[in-house]
Formats: sequence, C-alpha cells, structure tokens
Amino acid sequence: MFLKHAQFAPARVTTLLGAAEAAARAIPPAFPLDATVAVNPFLGQRDEDLATASARLSRVAGVALTQPRTAYRARIAEGAISDDDLAAALFDCASPLKPADLALLKAKLASAPPTPAPLPTVAQLAAQATGTDWPAVIARSIGLWAAGHFDRGQALWAPTPGRGAYAAWRDWATQDLTPEIAGRAGFCAQIAEAPDSAERAILRACETLGVPDAAAPTLFHRLLVDLGGWAQHARWLQWQADLAGKSDPTPGDLLAIRLLWDEALLPLVPDSAWQAVLAEHAQPVAPTQDQVIDAILQDASERAAQRALASVLPETAAPRAQRPALQAGFCIDVRSEVFRRALEAQDSGIETFGFAGFFGLPVAHQPQGTDLSEAHLPVLLTPALHSCAHAEPRVEQANRIAARATRAWGRFRQAAVSSFAFVEAAGLTYGAKLLRDTLGHRKPPTAPAPRFATPLGAADKAELAARVLTAMGLTKGHAPLVLLLGHGARTTNNPHDSAYQCGACGGHSGEVSARLLAQLLNDPETRAGLGAKGITLPADTRFVAGLHDTTTDTVTLFHDEPGGLADARLEDVSRWLDQAGALARAERAAHLPGATADTLARRATDWAQTRPEWGLAGCAAFIAAPRDATRGANLEGRAFLHSYDWRADPGFATLELILTAPVVVASWISLQYYGSSVAPDAFGSGNKLIHNVTGGIGVVQGNGGTLRAGLPWQAVHDGERLRHDPLRLSVLIEAPVDAIQSVLDRHPDLRALFDNGWLHLIALEDGRMARRYRPGRGWGRV
Repeated sequence: MFLKHAQFAPARVTTLLGAAEAAARAIPPAFPLDATVAVNPFLGQRDEDLATASARLSRVAGVALTQPRTAYRARIAEGAISDDDLAAALFDCASPLKPADLALLKAKLASAPPTPAPLPTVAQLAAQATGTDWPAVIARSIGLWAAGHFDRGQALWAPTPGRGAYAAWRDWATQDLTPEIAGRAGFCAQIAEAPDSAERAILRACETLGVPDAAAPTLFHRLLVDLGGWAQHARWLQWQADLAGKSDPTPGDLLAIRLLWDEALLPLVPDSAWQAVLAEHAQPVAPTQDQVIDAILQDASERAAQRALASVLPETAAPRAQRPALQAGFCIDVRSEVFRRALEAQDSGIETFGFAGFFGLPVAHQPQGTDLSEAHLPVLLTPALHSCAHAEPRVEQANRIAARATRAWGRFRQAAVSSFAFVEAAGLTYGAKLLRDTLGHRKPPTAPAPRFATPLGAADKAELAARVLTAMGLTKGHAPLVLLLGHGARTTNNPHDSAYQCGACGGHSGEVSARLLAQLLNDPETRAGLGAKGITLPADTRFVAGLHDTTTDTVTLFHDEPGGLADARLEDVSRWLDQAGALARAERAAHLPGATADTLARRATDWAQTRPEWGLAGCAAFIAAPRDATRGANLEGRAFLHSYDWRADPGFATLELILTAPVVVASWISLQYYGSSVAPDAFGSGNKLIHNVTGGIGVVQGNGGTLRAGLPWQAVHDGERLRHDPLRLSVLIEAPVDAIQSVLDRHPDLRALFDNGWLHLIALEDGRMARRYRPGRGWGRV
C-alpha cells in the first residue's frame, strides 16, 4: 500500500484510509426496496452510549437522539414518569456531567437545549460566500449519476457491469457541465486530472483541504452522512460483500467523490472559516451536559414503560388443558401478539407459541419463473438451504416467459421517460384495470408449494427437524393439529411494501418457510428418524402451514399439501381463526386513523392509503419465556414474544441463539422506529405523498436529490402526534442470570448493545421481573 501511495507519509496513509474505513462502517446499511428490512441506524455507534452518540451525530448530521424536553415534561406531568424513575435513571448514569441530585435534574426540565447543527462542509461555506446553493447542486448531480449507476432494473438501460463507482463517476463528472454553469469554472478539467483511484483521491483531497489526522474521522463521517441514502446503499453493498467473505470499495468511492467536490469548491471559501471547521472536527467527541440530561430523561421514560409492562404481566399461570386441541406457532413479530391473544380466547384448549418467522430454516428461495434467489432468513445469517417453486419444465418455461414479459412491462410503465409514452399509448384501454384495482377487486396470486431444490436425505431431514423443534421448544406435548403461521402484509401502491413483511424472512412473506417446515415435519422419513434424536411425534399430530396477513388479520391455511389434512378436520380451526381475526381487527382499528373493524381489510387494496397498518410501530419489549408468563396479558401489540423454557435447554444453546439472533433483529427494528421518530431528517424517508422510487433502491422526495432511507413519516406519525413511542427495547429473559451473563461474555458485540444502553436487559423469575443488568456493576434487583 505504501509503494502505491509513495508521495504520502506511511503513517498518514494508514491514518486517513483507516478513518475512511471507520467512517464507512459508522453508516448504517440500507437494503433495497425489494427486500427492505429494518436496520439499526446507530449500528456504527454501538460502542458509544446514547449521550456520546448524540454528540457525534449532532456534529455530523445535526440531529438529537432523544425527544424534545417538552415530551418528557408532559409524561412527568401526567404521572407516566415518576420521581422514582427519574431517580433510578440519575443514579445509574455514570457521566460526571450529570446533575448532582433529583431536584437539579428536574430544574433542568424547564430549559431547552440548543438546537443541534452539523459542522458545515466546504460546499455550505461556499454557498454562504457565493449565494449559490452548492449543497443542492451536489445532491442533484450525485443523485442523477447514482440513480443510473446503482440501478436495479427500473431504468431501461443497465450500468456497465464491473465498473467501480469512482471510475464511473469520473467519466460522468468530466461531461457534467452543471457545476460550471453554477459558477465553478474548470470543474470538469479538474476531475479529469483527479487521481485514478479512490484511495489516492482521498489522500490528495485531504492534502489540498489541509485535513489534520485528528479531524478526519468525523469529517469523513460528515461527508458520507451528507450523501444520505446513497452512502447507506453503498454500506449495504459492503455488508453483502462482508457476508460472502469478500470486500466492496463502494463506500470509499463515494467518500472520494464527495471529497473531490469540496476540493473543487475550496477556492470559493475564506480560509479562516474552513480552518475553524477543521479545528472543531479535530476535537474529541464528548457529550454536553444537556445531552447527558436528555439521555437520563430517556432512560427514565423507558423505566416507566417497564413498570407499566410489569403491572400487566399475570401473577400466576392460567390452567391449561392436559393435551391442547390446537397449537399455533406465530412469528415473534409484535403484530402477532394481538392475534395470538384473540385466538387463545376462542377455546381453553388452544395454545400459541412464538418463534422467529423463518422457522429455523436458513433458506434461499427461487420463486416460480425465475432463477433469482430471495434470502428468506435474517440478514445476519447466510443461506444454508435452497428451495424453489418451479413447475415441471414445460410449464416452468411458460412461467418464465410470462414473468419476463411482466417485468419488462413494469419497467416500461415506471421508467422516467417511457412512463409518459405508456400513458399516451394505453389511454382508456387501461381504464378497466385501473377501475378493478381501485375497487380492490384484484386478488393476490397464490404461489405454488415450495420444495427443497436438492431433496434432503432421511438423516438430514431428521437432523434438521430435530434442531428446529428443539429451538422452538416443541419436543413434547404436541396437539393433534399444529399450525405453523408465517406472516405477510398485503399493501397496494406502496414502495415500502417489503418493510411490512417478515423481517426474519429478509423482507419477504413467511409463507415459504412455514410451508417447507410443515412438509418436513409431516414427512414419514423425518418422523422415523426423530426417535433417535429423543423426539417422538404422536401418530395423529399433523402440521399445517398458513399465512397471517397482518393488514387484514386473515389467515390462509395450506392444508392441501403432502401430509396435510382434509377440510373436515379444520372446520373448528377455521372458525376459531375467523373469530380471532374479527377480534384483532376491532382492536387494531381503534388505533388507525379513519379505520373501523369493517373497513380495515379494504386498506390493503386502497391505492391512496398511506397507513395500511401500523407495522411494528409501538414495539417496546422482547420477552423470551414460556407462554404462561404472558398468557392473558394485553400487551397491546407492543411485545416480541419468543417462547422459551430454560429448563428444557440444559446447555443453554437455545438461549444463546435467542440472544444472538432474534434479540439483535428485534433491536434493529426497535431502533429503526426510534431513529425514524426522533431524527426523521437523518433516519427517515420523509413524506410518502411525494416519494419517487429511484433505481429500485429507495425513494427521493420530489423529482430528485438525496436518496432517503428509513421509515416514512406516516409509518410513525398519524398527522397529529407520534404513534410510535420512541423507547429502546426492553429485553426480558426467563433464565438464570449466570447463563445470560455467560452468553454476553462470549459475544462482545451483543454485550456492547446492553453495556451502552441501546437495549435494556431484565431477567424474569417465575414470570416476574427480578434482576436488572447494570453495565459494569453486575445484576441488581428490580
């Protein structure tokens, strides 16, 4: 590396390129629209506490990571946050900047901290000096180039394969006269003479800009944040490469591009102004007292929510039938809690259990009509199994032709230029379809039954089934009928549709995973091999896959597949599901603007509906415990419920799996909703009403500019107030604290989430909150 950059001091090369890599990893990845999953926007700050992260993001993004103090004052005034909550949060705060006592903390509530503002870029300073809005010029120019370069099939042309982002941009920028028209003469020539690699461009720009080593980390972070969703898309490309054991230079390429812009604009900026900015970047990141106080108030708000949760958990377990008539497995998604409670209310012989919605099958799935694979598993994992829904060859060929025609037609309709030609050409002949779709008469297609692409041998079937049943805690006490219910959401005219699907299935419906598992567990070869694993499935037990539509609260059962059941066996079950759906719709309708129980299902097909459902808004807790710990409690659709009995987990392998996978995925969901609520300008995608899909990657607001990632404002706000209460997730685990601590000690990245307060950790004993994890001070009584 040093020979390659011989004109720069080796130590400086190492420092600057290391800072560039660290800045890239401080940016959260943004997954494309076809498989959007929730991402923790503070992923790169997990080694910092909330106050420090707030100080960092105030400097680089101009956002606060807590609610306005007026929100905390209101909750204190109404009694939701008590003095005990405030005192406990104050006591546990380790910062030397915290107020000395509760009275001083409460006195600070009346004041408002300064509004955060990011340190200015060269482009912003140039705008102040010249009157030209250079940040807008940069956003539009880079946005136009990036939309084409990263396009995933929306455009009618494709970028040159294998062409790196930096090299492709240089070709573009030498022909783009926008900067010269705006007033920066010679821009194209300067870019033509720029270094031929991103690394050398970063090093040269830092020399030109006079960037001291100490200023590089937050300066680089600031410039990547300035690129919005484009930097997050680049981080996703890097994320995917990391999972495959490879590398991807795209984040560094974008940083080089952004630095070259500032290098070109530097002559327009007074030197003293830029030197002052660099001096501030060189200062260590440290929170102010106001940021420490706001973090204490946020902690108190979360302790108040934990008290409220403790008050609704049942004191004693409800009696259960010796052998249940029905068991129904749901994804741990908070939307399942409402339906599970409603279903259990139908009959005392009904049991429900919760597990991650991919049902333990790490599958890459190929739908009919394509060889493209969809990862139906958490994004933290890599596929180990492959499945498909391909028909026999002749039918499959016809399916592929039809699928290609549909994709081509869709691209023609949506592409920037041809969309106008489509409207002119189609005219009134498209009216029937528009009317049918507007009235909601479009039926969703039924996918063919999936199957493993390479058939599993008998031993592999038994091994896989035993592993899944053990992780689910379903090794004994089986009902005659066990439902495996994945979940999906039907929405219309919604670019963020995949964000409403199953996060544990990579932003896809849970249907494939549920159907594959039901087939596996009904297979005679599987059952024959389970005995050697210590698991015996009763001869009369059958597994039936289904799909819970969280928008309409209806359940579709796939009972006509191999090993399935005749309709007569499901009459009671269908009635219970229908009645449970009616109860769930009535409960959810009360919280959706303009909804009633009777009209709720119609929101799924309403083109103009910005809130088909609330998704996971309101999520506040993750509970891993036997269902007895929560049965009968109205958790208001705010808790992830994972079934877990530590007494049936002698080596605590399942506990480790829960803490390292579902808990982390739930934390990403919780923190995405948190970030989109408290800092929507940085971590939200803005107003749905003016979204335009760009490149199949994400959305922009209006006709161009910066790509926006995160949740739309309508996903967390009803037009009058926030519908998501911004709380960091409280994780409640019923297990010995020594076992929980042992898992944390083996997984430092997981432990960092708890040590730095991004998650709360509470141990349950017999279903009651008993011990609280206190970073650096062990476990204290609740």
